[in-house]
Amino acid sequence: MRKILSRTRAAVDDYKMIQNGDKIAVGVSGGKDSVMLLKALCDLKRFYPADFEIVAITLDMRFDKKDGDFSPIQKLCDEYGIEYVIQKTDLYEIIFEVRKEECPCSLCARMRRGILHDTAKQLGCNKIALGHHLDDAAETFMMNLLIESRIGCFAPVTYLSRRDITMIRPLIYVRESAVEQAVERLNLPIIESKCPANEKTKREDAKILLQRLSEEYGDVPERIIGAMQRASIDRWEVN
Repeated sequence: MRKILSRTRAAVDDYKMIQNGDKIAVGVSGGKDSVMLLKALCDLKRFYPADFEIVAITLDMRFDKKDGDFSPIQKLCDEYGIEYVIQKTDLYEIIFEVRKEECPCSLCARMRRGILHDTAKQLGCNKIALGHHLDDAAETFMMNLLIESRIGCFAPVTYLSRRDITMIRPLIYVRESAVEQAVERLNLPIIESKCPANEKTKREDAKILLQRLSEEYGDVPERIIGAMQRASIDRWEVN
């Protein structure tokens, strides 16, 4: 956990993600990445020089039209003394039953972002923290290159002027393997995804491709991040 905290603080410092008085909404799906993000920020808050507030938000997809059980996440939030908000949605019904999307991930992501933005603003938050890690960034880069014929990735920090809210990704220096190991070692509460499209996505294909390339050429995800920083792609440059 110490290494994850160190890398989290490095990303926060490099990209000036957190300032005094920030109220940060942490998007918590219940998966390993978002739960690790929540713990990392709660631990960082204890010693970081800037004073900031945290609120955790979960969007309940209501798979099979049933409320999800997020009580383990509630218990974790209670231990840290932070507010936890579960926003119920009809996303499962809309995407899988009404629209019957064959490729649901893009639409689902857009709709979830909109609801998360609205919920965060209603709670008085000026920032939203998402659990994307280094491997997510490398996979996004490859997907953009191979599918959309463009070079790019999400940015470490993005200000959304229409929403007047800033998106931050404090785990962008953390490897997925480190998250998996820490979650298991610390016995953190994980809510298994019931999404029908889980592990059947282009992102999973990109993950497998990067693993194969790394076997041949070394750590390709780390090299992709370094290249984006040096080339100042999508605000990845470090000042």
